[in-house]
Amino acid sequence: MQITKTSPVTGKVNIREIDVTEQQMKDWKNGALIQSVMPHLSPSDREFIMTGSTPEDWESMHLEEEE
Repeated sequence: MQITKTSPVTGKVNIREIDVTEQQMKDWKNGALIQSVMPHLSPSDREFIMTGSTPEDWESMHLEEEE
């Protein structure tokens, strides 16, 4: 399924193809824990679904903290 999210770091709209079903998304939106409903996803895919953050966003935030 294509998931479209806006990065909270860059404001850029990102689209990723993630292996989830409509039912899994519905269950998560209705309060189920994402790791319980979508245990097959990587942490970065789950983070993207929840917040819109990409691995590149996390990397840039980490670099900013080091400066």
